[in-house]
Amino acid sequence: MAKFKASRTSEISQMEKEHMELVRKMAAECMVLLENDGTLPLSGIKGNIALYGNGARRTVKGGTGSGDVNSRTVINIEKGLEEAGFCITTKSWLDAYDKLVSEAKAQHMKKLDQLSEETGVPAGMLLMFDHPFKEPQIQPVSIIDVEKSDTNTAIYVLARNSGEGRDRFNQEGDYLLSKEEIDAITILGKEYDKCIVLLNIGGVIDTKELKKIPGVNSVMLVGQAGNISGLAVADAICGSTIPSGKLVDTWALDYSDYPSSEGFSHNDENVDDEYYTEGIYVGYRYFDTFNVTPSYCFGYGISYTDFKLETLDVAATEEAVTVTVKVTNTGKLYRGKEVVQIYYSAPAKEIEKPYQELIAFGKTKLLEPGESQTLNISFKTTSMASYNEKRASWIMESGEYFIRVGNSSRNTKIEATIIVVQEAVISVINNLFQNEYPLSEISSKGVKPYSYPKEESEKAASKRIPIDTSKIKTEKIIYQGEKPVYQPLQSDQKLTMDDVIAGTAVLEDLVAQLTITELAELCVGTSRGGIGSQSVIGAASAAVPGAAGDTTSLMLDDRNIRNMIFADGPAGLRLNPHYIATKDGELLSGGEVFGEVEIGNSHAKEIPEDALHFYQYCTAIPIASLLSGSWDIELIEKAGSIVGKEMQQFGVTLWLAPGMNIHRNPLCGRNFEYYSEDPLLTGMCAAADTKGVQKFPGIGTTIKHYAVNNQEDNRFFSNSHVSERALREIYLKGFEIAAKTSQPMSVMSSYNLLNGIHTANHYELLTSVLRDEWGFAGFVMSDWFTSQNISFLVGEEEHKYPISSSPLCIKAGNDIQMPGCQQNVDDIVEAVDAKENSVPYPLTLGELQYCALNILKSVRQSSCYEGAKPYREQFGELPWIMKVE
Repeated sequence: MAKFKASRTSEISQMEKEHMELVRKMAAECMVLLENDGTLPLSGIKGNIALYGNGARRTVKGGTGSGDVNSRTVINIEKGLEEAGFCITTKSWLDAYDKLVSEAKAQHMKKLDQLSEETGVPAGMLLMFDHPFKEPQIQPVSIIDVEKSDTNTAIYVLARNSGEGRDRFNQEGDYLLSKEEIDAITILGKEYDKCIVLLNIGGVIDTKELKKIPGVNSVMLVGQAGNISGLAVADAICGSTIPSGKLVDTWALDYSDYPSSEGFSHNDENVDDEYYTEGIYVGYRYFDTFNVTPSYCFGYGISYTDFKLETLDVAATEEAVTVTVKVTNTGKLYRGKEVVQIYYSAPAKEIEKPYQELIAFGKTKLLEPGESQTLNISFKTTSMASYNEKRASWIMESGEYFIRVGNSSRNTKIEATIIVVQEAVISVINNLFQNEYPLSEISSKGVKPYSYPKEESEKAASKRIPIDTSKIKTEKIIYQGEKPVYQPLQSDQKLTMDDVIAGTAVLEDLVAQLTITELAELCVGTSRGGIGSQSVIGAASAAVPGAAGDTTSLMLDDRNIRNMIFADGPAGLRLNPHYIATKDGELLSGGEVFGEVEIGNSHAKEIPEDALHFYQYCTAIPIASLLSGSWDIELIEKAGSIVGKEMQQFGVTLWLAPGMNIHRNPLCGRNFEYYSEDPLLTGMCAAADTKGVQKFPGIGTTIKHYAVNNQEDNRFFSNSHVSERALREIYLKGFEIAAKTSQPMSVMSSYNLLNGIHTANHYELLTSVLRDEWGFAGFVMSDWFTSQNISFLVGEEEHKYPISSSPLCIKAGNDIQMPGCQQNVDDIVEAVDAKENSVPYPLTLGELQYCALNILKSVRQSSCYEGAKPYREQFGELPWIMKVE
């Protein structure tokens, strides 16, 4: 009988109230002020406001798909402004747009129902993947609308939405502004004294046309701030909270300026193979090295006040570099926070180097006018090493390393020159990612990089610090070999988890007693038909309805091996808000569900009078691409704590988040779920999120999607062709930082192939790098349906590449396959039992035991059992990358 931890009352809980208030306070620190002539903040003004735009009333709280959150309410920007004391005078215009959307959605759903009948694919899945609903363009803003608005202040909210399973397009109404949007904002800029544009978006858009429109006074990236978005936005534009975010991506003047633009996803009509020909030159690394002027540079963001940065000192040894910076609020009216960004430029000798790379950052407290704060920002000296493919080593080449300090990538000053007299080999590893096709990467040789007038004189005047790199010891990685087979003890006693907890047995002894079938069951998720058999975004858990899946409970009664429960993210928990069950714990149909995926006994005719109602309302925190804009590690850890507390409340063991793939291209449909184009910022944000969650006993995070899952079109079968250096310096680096500095409970492999091998089948990725090089101690799970028949999702059409192999998941160290099916179990059992060469991919018993042991270690350490400790505390002092004091 299921034991549910959800609330029995539909009344709003104190926890919900507290968490929404926390999000409200933190959201403004993530918002980025792009343009402002003094119009913002609207302090002291509480009169009429003319509100327009597709995001005014239909404010997007977060992207679609598994990233959605079951919040009780969503407060839109219209409501937020009204609660702040403004009177919205354009409700007739907003009503007219609502009618347009309603009619368009009804027509769209009618077509989907017809298509569902023809294909057999549920309408909800068609809506999520191949046929998402796209809201119609706005109706025009007329002079009559302006005259009726009775105000001199207009706000236009421009919204964009995206989600998993589909990439964005370089088209009007998506990456580009539509003609209707340009026309509307042009009228507002002409007819109103104050014209403010708010960007309710999850990813980068083109701002070229917006910048051309006369009369636009302020532009703010408000992002998608969760279910209290409207309140947070109103606070920010009124100045009761202070926007202090910085951009986490480079915003190009033209989409074609991105080096991946021509071949990205559907742009070249080839969604089977993605060639990462830009190599290490991603984001600002490309724009700076190849001297391409952006619309807004990486790290950019202005404030309601001004700041002065003064570097007091730079100190360096072979262990660490410390930069001491004094930050002063030089304004007279407003408080504010500033972000100090530190970059380094490495000498290019044996291999090419980018013009500069982010190496550390720190954010001040809230400074009053005239107030100062001194930050000591440190980073490991060896973080400046580059990967040399020919020598399979991380190396700091000899020469001059320039330390740059500023508040954006295009506004820094060289403050020190670190002199590496002799080359330092930081670590010797193996090249593990051979590309099956020759990959011709772009080169910066002969290209004149970005520069500024005082750069050379700054180099000459900078403090010169020689360091003795001979003291740096070279790390040599030892890779594990053949997996041992654990033999059962010479005893008839049937071991249980109770014996392990009591200390009379170890997990290896328990694993040794499990049959091949039991081991296979443990390595496959619990969805075997019935609940969750066709769930993509939830409803695969019987214990926590709406959760994405469980580990097996088949050995609960005889061995007390309990099941962990996984819930989707990454902007909060995705659970069913309301479900119904009998007194005996049988789920019934009804309640409130997501994605049109029914739960419970769909054959139940009636709900008995004594049925029990349960409620699981969760907080939608800001999406990752907005949260990272805070550049505030402590703030992000607090956001993780919000999720962790709700996990504890509802009985969730593992959060399927944070997502941390690199923003390689702005058209990736899931960029809103990921942090940045920069691997350091990405890794530090994911580590902070993880630390916030894992401070609660026995629960954890799942960093994902590992790795190079940078497009959504054809995501199950797309093959990413990437060089070893680009992988290690850009696409794996964030995962490395998070894995080493926060020890997440789990890692999720991605759908795509990497250089011809599915990541879920990639031994070098999942074992050699993750465990042997980085010391990851948790377990690895697949993304949903990676090794299963997915014709119900993608149809019966043939694909260039097959789905991943279930036995190869085990061989690679992909410990558990989700959500799981009986065929997975059967394939694994057959592969272990088979004689050599009788199946395509035979497995050893030791390989299967190894995966089962990884899972059981996490089960044992989890909240499944009393007395669990916070996961992060079980690993002692973890390595650090950067520190701020």
